[in-house]
Amino acid sequence: MKRSSVIRRAVLAVAAVTLAAGCVPEAAGSGGTRTAPPATPSTAPAPSSAAPTGDDKPSSPAPSATTEAPGPKARILMDDGDESARVRELQARLRQLGYFDRAPTGFYGTMTGNAVKAFQKKRELPRTGSVDEVTWQKLVAMTREPTADELRPATTNKLDAPDPRCMTGRVMCISKESRTLAWMIDGKVVSSFDVRFGSENTPTREGEFKVEWKARDWTSTIYHTPMPYAMFFSRGQAVHYSSDFAARGYNGASHGCVNVRDKGKLAVLFDQVKVGDKVVVHW
Repeated sequence: MKRSSVIRRAVLAVAAVTLAAGCVPEAAGSGGTRTAPPATPSTAPAPSSAAPTGDDKPSSPAPSATTEAPGPKARILMDDGDESARVRELQARLRQLGYFDRAPTGFYGTMTGNAVKAFQKKRELPRTGSVDEVTWQKLVAMTREPTADELRPATTNKLDAPDPRCMTGRVMCISKESRTLAWMIDGKVVSSFDVRFGSENTPTREGEFKVEWKARDWTSTIYHTPMPYAMFFSRGQAVHYSSDFAARGYNGASHGCVNVRDKGKLAVLFDQVKVGDKVVVHW
């Protein structure tokens, strides 16, 4: 074989090996021109940083154990203006814990709402003053079922703050909120009584009145029931003793009069009150 043929074959072999190994771009600073490799189609998945589109969008993550989804609005069990046996139980349970400082009346008024707010504040609940399921369950868990005496104690209801109209003169100051009558002279309480009012259909009128006339022994001309020690103040409505109130307590109601259940104390008051004395019926 000729020498030139041998040299040529050697050069071709070296070139073939170089192409098989692939060309590496020159390092920076070598003085040559860097040539990028040609782009080639790829079947590899897109990088995870690519934004998903269409059906590739991930679904919302499931809520964690510490995440609370917004729930429905709390259902109110008892609120201002309600009157029921359940409200009486609420008041008795609040009284066991020292939040309600008077005898239960069964009526949900301002004092009951304030007692509920105080309980809710202590338990770190929303201070709504209304009783929802959470408030009720916490109260029930912390108290025992009230006894009959706790629901309807024989003691006199605690007086609330007198209405400003009661602070001057001689006045029977009657509160529907605390269900009490305070006989007051020049702003001082002389005596006080538990009282009962009319039903929803025959309500006791509210406002400022005067004693129009008195009758030690009287029988209703409409209902034909005894009304001892009656002191009339508003078109047939009167403060008087009620044997039904004495027997059944707040299980019943009057036909609009202010019932008193302590006959002996009322007899003393009847002798003290004069025609023309003021009568204030308020919440």
